[in-house]
Amino acid sequence: MTTALTTVPGRALHYVFKIGDRAKNAFFFRDILGMKILRHEEFKEGCDAECNGPYDNRWSKTMVGYGPESSHFVIELTYNYGVKSYEMGNDFGGVTIHSSEIVRRATEHSYPISKVNDGHLLTSPDGYRFHVLDKPLPTLNRDPVQSVELLVTDLAASRQYWHDLLKMQLLEQHDHSLLLSYGELQAKLRLTRINEPLNRAKAYGRIAFAVPSSVQPPLHEAVKAVNGTILKPLITLDTPGKATVSVLILADPDGHEICFVDEEGFTQLSQVEPDGSERLDKNIAKDPFQEGNENVEQA
Repeated sequence: MTTALTTVPGRALHYVFKIGDRAKNAFFFRDILGMKILRHEEFKEGCDAECNGPYDNRWSKTMVGYGPESSHFVIELTYNYGVKSYEMGNDFGGVTIHSSEIVRRATEHSYPISKVNDGHLLTSPDGYRFHVLDKPLPTLNRDPVQSVELLVTDLAASRQYWHDLLKMQLLEQHDHSLLLSYGELQAKLRLTRINEPLNRAKAYGRIAFAVPSSVQPPLHEAVKAVNGTILKPLITLDTPGKATVSVLILADPDGHEICFVDEEGFTQLSQVEPDGSERLDKNIAKDPFQEGNENVEQA
């Protein structure tokens, strides 16, 4: 008999971007946004949970953010060797950051930046949007990354899925958007309705949350009970020399991918690596597919 979930003690971890040029992205995230390289990993073959998308090839993962993933929401940059770019869809709204320094750095480096009603808009080398607000950080949540926005087609269905099924707290509800979170000291998830078909194309990402391992099986059963989409049932992932983690990969009604990883294993796996930035630069320098090599096919 399935035990009904009343709460999910989740913690927002990261959002996954597929990138085509690591050098350009390293400059954008480090020198423009001011994030740190938290860790960098190289893999010889595709991930069993398709962390790098549906590609069975050599790839890398670079975690970037303003602080450790134990206390900050970060970005996972996945790079597939030989893939220079990805078709962008209309599924991703953007990341909202509170900062008074990003605009100054962008101006100093002549990086394109646009003024919008409530702040400024920057676009990463691969087309991902970052909304920068010149505001002081909240007293409690000191992470500059305040929210991530996903675009959806049916707000009622999204509320039923994210709030009723996944048990995220509903913080705000408007005619065209919802604001949800698993906790006060975390980055929030904003779901905004669009009045057109949603296309995730090939640049689609994935949002990740950590939960206690004891929550994963009943969460799996709860989603299965309502015929929800389960992209990957509970599986274990090994990273050489690091902790093994268990993951459950779901998809919401619009196909947005959601990863629930066990808190116990991920806490060990996500430790900051002091040499992460150095190893990223080293692998960029010896990458045969770095910009300038014309014999690379686009995805």
